[in-house]
Amino acid sequence: MPSASSADTIRVLVSTDNHVGYNERDAIRGDDSWKTFHEIMCLAKDRDVDMVLLAGDLFHENKPSRKSMYQVMRSLRMNCYGEKPCELEMLSDASEQFSGSFNHVNYEDPDINVSIPVFSIHGNHDDPSGEGHLAALDILQMSGLLNYYGRTPESDNVQVKPVLLQKGQTKLALFGLSNVRDERIFRTFRDGNVKFFRPQTTQDEWFNVLSVHQNHHAYTDTGYLPENFLPDFLDLVIWGHEHECKIDPITNPEKGFKVMQPGSSVATSLVEGEAVPKHVAILSITGQDFTTETVRLKTVRPFVCKEVVMGNDRDMKRVAVQSTDNQPAINRYCTDLINQLIAQANQEWLDIQDPHSDDDEPPEVPLPLIRLRVDYTAPEGGNFNIDQAHRFSGRFQGQVANTSDVIQYHRRKTAAARKSKHAIEMPEETSTRELDALHVGRLVREYLTAQTLTILPQNRLGDAVIQFVDKDDKHSMQDTIEESLALQVAGLLGGEEDNDFDEDNVADEMERIRAQLESRFQAGAKTKGAKRRSNRKPRPDDWDSDLEGSWEDNPASVVRDDPSSEEIPDDDDDEDAQSTTSRPTTARGRGRGRGGRAAATSGTTRQSTAATKKAPARAAAKKPAARGKRKPASSEEEEEEGEPEDDEDNDHDVIMLDDDDDDEQEDSRNSPGLFMSQASVVPTRKAPARKAPAAKPAAKPAAKKNAAASAAAARQTQLSFSQSPATGRAAAGKANGSARAASAAPAPKRGRTVFEEEDIDDDDDAFEPVVSTGRNGRR
Repeated sequence: MPSASSADTIRVLVSTDNHVGYNERDAIRGDDSWKTFHEIMCLAKDRDVDMVLLAGDLFHENKPSRKSMYQVMRSLRMNCYGEKPCELEMLSDASEQFSGSFNHVNYEDPDINVSIPVFSIHGNHDDPSGEGHLAALDILQMSGLLNYYGRTPESDNVQVKPVLLQKGQTKLALFGLSNVRDERIFRTFRDGNVKFFRPQTTQDEWFNVLSVHQNHHAYTDTGYLPENFLPDFLDLVIWGHEHECKIDPITNPEKGFKVMQPGSSVATSLVEGEAVPKHVAILSITGQDFTTETVRLKTVRPFVCKEVVMGNDRDMKRVAVQSTDNQPAINRYCTDLINQLIAQANQEWLDIQDPHSDDDEPPEVPLPLIRLRVDYTAPEGGNFNIDQAHRFSGRFQGQVANTSDVIQYHRRKTAAARKSKHAIEMPEETSTRELDALHVGRLVREYLTAQTLTILPQNRLGDAVIQFVDKDDKHSMQDTIEESLALQVAGLLGGEEDNDFDEDNVADEMERIRAQLESRFQAGAKTKGAKRRSNRKPRPDDWDSDLEGSWEDNPASVVRDDPSSEEIPDDDDDEDAQSTTSRPTTARGRGRGRGGRAAATSGTTRQSTAATKKAPARAAAKKPAARGKRKPASSEEEEEEGEPEDDEDNDHDVIMLDDDDDDEQEDSRNSPGLFMSQASVVPTRKAPARKAPAAKPAAKPAAKKNAAASAAAARQTQLSFSQSPATGRAAAGKANGSARAASAAPAPKRGRTVFEEEDIDDDDDAFEPVVSTGRNGRR
């Protein structure tokens, strides 16, 4: 311990920006801030200083955690309390400086014994906030551990009153200016609204020290506090907020005072200014003179920062020009540099530690902070294929404290015009008129082609975008991305089974998996597309793809290969259309089919969808016709016979409901209606089960009559608008082009079907479908 201070010398330990609580949740660096603060307070006690002066940002947050508050209070109580009396005498009115329940400095409190008082202003991190406008320093002051001065209750009218202290013949005027927003304090100084108070008598006998916490450099025109704004009667300015350590006082040539910038005691950002060794200063003030003793902090985690330009290295320049796949060479180059920095940081930390005897174990070196800034601007005609910074930094797990940001890549800006970050690079210029005519699929393909995708397959992603836009599939993008990522992860994990897996080839492996996914998707899409094209109807000449969508996506274009399925081949279109051209049609009601127009088919050649739904037992014999599609004729003989069974088929043709069904309830007593009670529906499904299959050759007329009689009995519970046998035969004759059948039944008027008296007299709900055309299934 040094010899006792002289009676006229005030020894002050100066520190700023301790940032207790910074990164406290980090498993490696969480305790760095409070350990260094504890070292500072221990220095104050060991060097027997008279007081400690803090220039802001004691805490990293204005609402510090309980752990941070506990560690600060612990250090203050361990080192500031004691039996040694404080030799400083308070000369100013403490009520003007220390507002609250105790209007005096803590070392004058009769209930506690403070040997080393601590004076502090607040910074931008631990400033007052919330109800009562209290800061964390207020809590420490109420506990008697600290003296909080330099408050700025009005930022546009600042009054700076000093704390006047005296020891022997030395008088110290301690001014404090806590943090105010830089633009506002600049304006307040410029407008002359900052007033400094001085003692009325013997002003020249005071040593004036100002603690300030503002920007020291002109980051913007008004975002700092110029030194020339400060009064010239000051002797020393302790400047906080700037973290670069400039511990040696620098004289202001215009004002004449000296400026000291101690810097932070913990690195809060990995920049060159933070890599400067951390120090605190001990001022020895005697009268109007002072001396400075700098002390380097030993508990600070070692930090080394370096910047390199790969284009200036001869070997790397040759690699950039001669090789396109030069990422392994770049990684080796950067790894060697980082290993050198790690060794340098460890050695520097060992050099500042106290010497130890041979019997003692050497101290454990903490993991250093390393930052390598790499300028990868390639020379002309070359290219640097760099790795991902986060991935590359992970190689040094267990060697450095910052495993996520060891390296930082950057390039020099070119003279080219800046482009927006989110600007879309179209492969070609497109006018507004041409853009309106483009399909979204083409736009997506062109845009993705111009990009560089490293994980997601291009064709699958483009198809997902098209599904999202055209089909309104809100989950297509998410499903595609999740599936692609899962396949990528599975492929990478499957490739790591070998113990000799090289991490440098991960990017190549990902590219290979992506190309494989694209090839697999393309092969599957081609197979499906070929099958669809071979079973598609030709697109009509008047089809408008912009208004009605792609013809291939329309259900009406699909033709199944199996004639017994819900759809029929294209070859049957001509035959079916030929059998219906000579038949008069009734086209009442509005078609509401899903594919477009209502399906138009012959009543004597197929069974309707409604009949199929009412008689499920007959589905084994006859499969239901698809919506908007025609069913082929069961046999040629049935068309020529025109028996009552054909009448039944005609009765069960497709029924499209119209809005003109006001008499439906009235007619339901004579004919079953569309909406039936549950009791009437049940026997309906069972009655047709006893009926023979309808699609049989017409070799035995007697069997057909029996089947027709059975169908007539089952027809009582089905939606049916039946005709008489004569009318049915007439209709069948018309369908077959028979002149004899046409003369046996009266011709319908304007598309109306003739009914007998026992049948339904309201024809609004029944109609003959329109003549089948080549544009089936669209409006």
